[in-house]
Amino acid sequence: MFLSQLILNPRSREVRRDLADPYQMHRTLLAAFPPRENGGPGRILYRAEMSRVTGRMAVLLQSQQAPAWEQIRVAQDYFVEPPTSKAFDPVFRTGQRLQFRLRANPTVKREGKRLGLLREAEQLAWLQRKAENGGFRIESVEVIPEGMTIGHRKETASDLTHLAVRFDGVLHILDPDRFRITLEAGIGSAKGFGFGLLSLARPLE
Repeated sequence: MFLSQLILNPRSREVRRDLADPYQMHRTLLAAFPPRENGGPGRILYRAEMSRVTGRMAVLLQSQQAPAWEQIRVAQDYFVEPPTSKAFDPVFRTGQRLQFRLRANPTVKREGKRLGLLREAEQLAWLQRKAENGGFRIESVEVIPEGMTIGHRKETASDLTHLAVRFDGVLHILDPDRFRITLEAGIGSAKGFGFGLLSLARPLE
């Protein structure tokens, strides 16, 4: 896997367009990866947020393939500085505790429709289910509502609305192999709209 960080220029017209439309942001990022006729980009997960370190607007991206950011088709003022990427091949162990951040779209399917879970208790139960299936458990977590996002899919001329919730906390790894699969695949739905990326850091002792 590879991790990339892109520092965006909030004064750029194209940046404002992409931040306002997560589907368009996804299309912009895909330009750094092979097209479908050349094997496709593989799984791409991303999250746009203010950097906790610098206070600047950043996109964090996890990919199966190494990105070629020099071929991305954006205006010269899109980035504040050149994008950075690094190989990411973590080794996990049973019992390991890690800080995490997850921006997710908690949903449930009812009568064939995917519906957002609006209550915090429902969102926490959703996260616990994902953890149980994903080889880890939640030790502590803060739930931060981020409202609704709207993405416009030009191919179908339709708007898609998603509930955004950020989870910050500490997790405990139960099954390293299953957890690795979960990390690579992402968590929840709407991954093409900036959801599902599980970011990890060592816990504060």
